[in-house]
Amino acid sequence: MNPAEGSRQAEPGGGRAAGPSPVELGRNAERLAARWYEDHGYEVLERNWRRRGGEVDLIVRSGRTVVFCEVKARSSDRFGTGAEAVVRAKQQRLRHLASRWLAELTPAAARSAIEVRFDVVSLTGGAIDVVEGAF
Repeated sequence: MNPAEGSRQAEPGGGRAAGPSPVELGRNAERLAARWYEDHGYEVLERNWRRRGGEVDLIVRSGRTVVFCEVKARSSDRFGTGAEAVVRAKQQRLRHLASRWLAELTPAAARSAIEVRFDVVSLTGGAIDVVEGAF
């Protein structure tokens, strides 16, 4: 290496600048979103429910309403908010996963009594924004 260029040493944590990794940022956002729902009277039914078609970050319930929640975290809004990242394809994937969750875990007779909602929780720079009925 040319001494004039200076030496570049890896930062602790894999060469990134200080601050949480994207995975840590996402996990923290999911914890905060779950806490928000609990503080507002919801019961957390599932976290990171996975199937071949993808993952639902949070599934919560309040009364008859089951909410399928996508959580998006951004350290800043420089590239848009987390909510803006939930594009049509992601919405369709979440609808499919919700249908599968209901089919697997809810008796057929009870499904008609359940109201389904899709929320997006966006954490941008530490501020939480819950968009109920986002799509």
